[in-house]
Amino acid sequence: MTESPSLKHVAIIMDGNNRWAKQQGMMGVSGHKAGVERLRDVLSACKELDVNVLTVFAFSSENWQRPEKEVDALMSLFYLYLSNEAKKLKKEGVRLRVMGSRKRFSPKLLKAIDKAEKVACEGDRTLVIAADYGGQWDVVEAAKKIAQKVQQGECAINDIDSNLIDTVLDLPDLPPLDLLIRTGGERRISNFLLWQAAYAELYFSDILWPDFDREALVVAVEDYKKRQRRFGLAADQVSPAPSV
Repeated sequence: MTESPSLKHVAIIMDGNNRWAKQQGMMGVSGHKAGVERLRDVLSACKELDVNVLTVFAFSSENWQRPEKEVDALMSLFYLYLSNEAKKLKKEGVRLRVMGSRKRFSPKLLKAIDKAEKVACEGDRTLVIAADYGGQWDVVEAAKKIAQKVQQGECAINDIDSNLIDTVLDLPDLPPLDLLIRTGGERRISNFLLWQAAYAELYFSDILWPDFDREALVVAVEDYKKRQRRFGLAADQVSPAPSV
């Protein structure tokens, strides 16, 4: 019997909150609040599915261009989540980490991030929240770090390879990304984990994020388990995909 591919790191683009709120006749922020509740459910489901790391795209580098009221509401919601959930995550054995640039966050939010990461700093599983994050930003920052290393004589031009880049990306110690899910019906990854997703499996769901429940995640995982991950090899060089 063919073994299913390993699944340790799942990332989700949580799309569809505003559209969900509109369908319910509510303000957009209501969709984001509902999305927070869904995150709790999906994180719990990840434990059942033996997923060690869940990375979620909460706020992109480009989201600052949204209406000011919406941005303020999202920042407030992020603050409340950090303040309310850190102790719960610690109790559940989940380590919290925040990835992305922090230059545009308020001092209040920066303090909340720091405190939450210190409270939920240990655990068998990890929740990564990508906030003010963009895949291009990540690669640019990595390039700057490598340029500095070359300038300071810590490495030579010929030493630069994919392994070195891996070490200077944001949160370089995360395990390789296995599955990238996007909810909400769009078929693109929107500048999320560009480098890390090079060989990740992609799964697109038409379900809006506030409706993406445990069962929807199970369907995505089952689809993933049927796939053959080749990493550039020919199909006959690797084990055949599991039979349906």
